[in-house]
Amino acid sequence: MRFRFSKQRTQDSELEKFRFRIVFAAGAVVLAFSLLIGRFFYLQVIQRDYYTTRAEDNRISLVPIAPNRGVILDRNGTILARNYTAFTLEITPSKIDRLDETIEELGRLVEILPKDRRRFRKLLEESKSFESLPIRTRLSDEEVARFAANRYRFPGVEVKARLFRQYPLGSIASHAIGYINRINKTDLETIEKNEQEANYKGTDHIGKTGLEQKYEFQLHGQTGYEEVEIDAGGHAIRSLARTAPISGNNLTLTLDAKLQEITEKAFGDRRGALVAIEPSTGGILALVSTPTFDPNLFVDGIRSDEWDLLNNSPDRPMVNRALNGAYPPGSTFKPFMALAALEIGKRSPSQTIYDPGYFSFGGHTFRDDKKGGHGSVDMYKSIVHSCDTYYYMLANDMGIDNIARFMGSLGLGSRTGIDIEGESEGVLPSPEWKKRRFKRPDQQKWYAGETISIGIGQGYNAYTPIQLAQAIAAVANNGVLYRPHLVRYITDTKSGQKSLIEPEPLRTLHWKPQNVETIKNAMIGVNKEGTGARAFAGAEYVSGGKTGTAQLFSLKGADYRSGKLKQELRDHALFIAFAPADQPKIALAVLVENGGFGARSAAPIARMVIDYYLLGKLPQGPAKDEDSPEKVE
Repeated sequence: MRFRFSKQRTQDSELEKFRFRIVFAAGAVVLAFSLLIGRFFYLQVIQRDYYTTRAEDNRISLVPIAPNRGVILDRNGTILARNYTAFTLEITPSKIDRLDETIEELGRLVEILPKDRRRFRKLLEESKSFESLPIRTRLSDEEVARFAANRYRFPGVEVKARLFRQYPLGSIASHAIGYINRINKTDLETIEKNEQEANYKGTDHIGKTGLEQKYEFQLHGQTGYEEVEIDAGGHAIRSLARTAPISGNNLTLTLDAKLQEITEKAFGDRRGALVAIEPSTGGILALVSTPTFDPNLFVDGIRSDEWDLLNNSPDRPMVNRALNGAYPPGSTFKPFMALAALEIGKRSPSQTIYDPGYFSFGGHTFRDDKKGGHGSVDMYKSIVHSCDTYYYMLANDMGIDNIARFMGSLGLGSRTGIDIEGESEGVLPSPEWKKRRFKRPDQQKWYAGETISIGIGQGYNAYTPIQLAQAIAAVANNGVLYRPHLVRYITDTKSGQKSLIEPEPLRTLHWKPQNVETIKNAMIGVNKEGTGARAFAGAEYVSGGKTGTAQLFSLKGADYRSGKLKQELRDHALFIAFAPADQPKIALAVLVENGGFGARSAAPIARMVIDYYLLGKLPQGPAKDEDSPEKVE
């Protein structure tokens, strides 16, 4: 009986355990199904919109369509930068199984250089697999025909037409126009800072210098998009919709392309700069820096050997001397000094000094360029014959603070604000500037003797050609100082509306009219009977000018003989001018690096430029240095 009872208890216990397992398993199944149903409800009902959008995004992709970049034209409608269509050989990686083998086979039909392969690999890393990527650009007609005959062998490869940037005039005005090149990390940061990331999808290039850089977001346009349906493997099936891109705005400049070309040719193989301004508006008529460069070299990525040639050249063709070069103004400083003296009452036009050929101060002798001196000198003669002694004395009488204050009002020693990046400040010397410039207390002190050299445009003086052009334009315009600018108006390519860039007067310098006329008359005398007379002999208009020579090192009393010096040691030649004298239409500043005397090297260039602008005279070749046995500034 005990055995039977024990066996019965064991069976009941096992049955109880079995029932518990059944109930537990059933509960687990019910819980699992409840969770599954709950998850289905969450995904299908609550999160329906979210996952519908995700699914649609996986099915449809937006392919950016780069816009047509805006055109740049000169004031007369001459095209300076445009776009043209050329054939490119393009690969859609998602349609090709053996990419490397395909590229090798293509290389047997058309030339594919190592740089083409590097560019393609970089684009491949940055792009989606269903996008078409260029492996070779600018195919010739022969190459297009050769590929077309073998098209059947290359599924996923096709010839497409793409837009490319072109600068039709080559090196003409390249420092003003600038160039475009591939987008780099720094450019991406600029794009992000301006919240333009979406608008630059599909864009490979961006403005790097000049107007191309300054007006990048005007020129770029609005990116379009194409909705492409793709399969699970990322292959494009069909196009669903298309939003057309909007072309960038066009720029029309104040620049005269023909004047620019003539000016650059006038320099020949000399290094230098010229800035010509319309005094009544501040519009830049010509902005020249020589030697120059061809911006077309940069569009597709400049070759390393070409870049080395430009970057390592002792002539520094990539430097914009008109905006970035700071030079002592030499005697071109004297008309401004004379005007300052009249305005603050330190001199009158008829007041004279006696010039023995030197000025002694503090135990040091400051020599005039003319041995024996100029004798009795009034203000007119001091400018016409460029008497140094007159301005040694004047600088001493005026003091550095008065000089710095007046020259600062003309914009010397500060950026003009022209619509190109990278402008230099130059140096307007003053006691405050010297304290900022030097560290040691003995270096920071301003000495009275330093003021003497400042008076003739030497010493610490250093200004850019555009600052000198702005200053003489202000004199020509009777004290109204305009901000120099290159863009005349911007045209909206969608609406056709033109937005005029209004001339911006920075300030009006309330000079006495008789004082301005005194300076203008003296500058007219320079070109009639003074240091500029040879260059402007026989001119059919009346002009005002002033020659200048910027000394690079001290001669310590020795004679200056440019022909016996190495070129890099010769003085810089300068010239400022305006014409016609009664109603100036052009004001300019010319610099010829290591050109010697301003009257010989710089003034003939100015004459050639003004002759064309006022009279339409075309020069026969580069300007020739005036031959003179005597030293003339």
